[in-house]
Amino acid sequence: MSLFPRCLAVAVLALASHATQSQTLRVGLAEDPDVLDPTLARTFVGRIVFAALCDKLFDIDEKLQIVPQLATGYEWSADSKTLTIKLRTDVTFHDGEKLDAAAVKFNIERHKTMAGSNRSGELRPVASVDVVDPATVKLNLSAPFTPILAALADRAGMMVSPKAAKAEGANFGAKPVCSGPFKFSERVAQDRIVLERHPAYWNKADVHFDKVVYTPIVDATVRLANLRSGQFDVIERVAPSDIEGLKKDKNLKVARITEIGYQGITINVGKSEQAQKNPLGKDAKVREAFELALDRAGIVQVVMDNEATIGNQWVAPSNSFYAKNVPVPKRDIARAKALLKEAGVPNPSFTLVTPTTSDAQRLALVVQAMTREAGFNVKIQSTEFATSLNMADKGDFEAYVLAWSGRADPDGNLYSFDACKQPLNYAGYCVAEIDELLNASRSQRDPAERKKTFEQIASRVLKDRPIIYLYHRNWLWAHSAKLSGLRSVPDGLMRVTGLKMAP
Repeated sequence: MSLFPRCLAVAVLALASHATQSQTLRVGLAEDPDVLDPTLARTFVGRIVFAALCDKLFDIDEKLQIVPQLATGYEWSADSKTLTIKLRTDVTFHDGEKLDAAAVKFNIERHKTMAGSNRSGELRPVASVDVVDPATVKLNLSAPFTPILAALADRAGMMVSPKAAKAEGANFGAKPVCSGPFKFSERVAQDRIVLERHPAYWNKADVHFDKVVYTPIVDATVRLANLRSGQFDVIERVAPSDIEGLKKDKNLKVARITEIGYQGITINVGKSEQAQKNPLGKDAKVREAFELALDRAGIVQVVMDNEATIGNQWVAPSNSFYAKNVPVPKRDIARAKALLKEAGVPNPSFTLVTPTTSDAQRLALVVQAMTREAGFNVKIQSTEFATSLNMADKGDFEAYVLAWSGRADPDGNLYSFDACKQPLNYAGYCVAEIDELLNASRSQRDPAERKKTFEQIASRVLKDRPIIYLYHRNWLWAHSAKLSGLRSVPDGLMRVTGLKMAP
């Protein structure tokens, strides 16, 4: 098939590179990541790159268990307000600086205090950090904080070189220095990110490539065409409609696992003046009517070819913390019309911002068609992903198709989005009662007690509808049959350690 001109150019370069450097792993991404600074970053694709670039204190495994990475172990105090972490002693950053307890202290404090940090909410209960000795660091909490280990198994636990961070300041993300298996080489926006093997990596025996090249191609069909022609070795977020065909291709394999995140529609209910300029943001009855006009099963079938699980919360119905007191609502066009009549807006109109990715585009079109039956006039505004996030930051939207890749602890899917004035609270939602419950859930160690609290949160938040949750996707990867070692972890990230390419 015919490829876009830019993709052809990328393909030619990739083939030439592959001919001269057989140990280059070529990865096709669905989007171009935002800034490569773990303190500031927000995108899922950025986390895929970080998985090769920036090691974390902890990681998660296929069963969502917390496992050590830069740490070797941890211990809680009796009152659960102090977390002591032991560190590896054989880790160096890409600039040769040593990772020690002082570096960890610097990073935690940077995550908490840096202007524009998207990690501050994740680490809010961390009151101070003590260096016990070079290999031991102590996190002092203002209150027991159950999600802390899960947070440290993601970007809040990523360690960057203090020397480089101080030298580069706000420009650090343009040339990041971490301690992962690969170090930053170059980046051309919307074209490629190139990483080179870190020769002093602490686990270098498990690294089998000399380079990793990430290439963003928004169109899933073009991404797959590049994989089929041998120009990529692996691609993420395969179109669900292509899965059956891939199963018949002996040269390719598919990896699949249900995500721990969600796909939803965020509604501006208080982020900016636009919240009161459209009936969806202004009136909870209109939001309820909007949800009742949606057929989740139909959406999953049409948009995801059934490669997803329907849901109405920040965790899937199979999750132990799912609030069963608020089940998935059924489609009810008659009730939706009645609500709109009660609200005095029988034909509400608003604009739905959507990223340009294939699945987001399909979702927007299906939502537009479904809600039209209830009287809604949904206009679609397609926007490049990083630009759409900036719009969400500013509140420059009415409704926004936004997927969240998810965290191992439910708090990571909830707190930053629904607590007052949190960095990812694009809806502008703020309710004192919910803040109290969210903070309570963070300090509860007993799973049964936490579940009760999440049920209380669900009974109010899902009624206010700052986010209308739709489904939980299957992460779908396709790769060369010669590539082995790809792990299916529910966070959807590709761990490069352990990957090998057969001759």
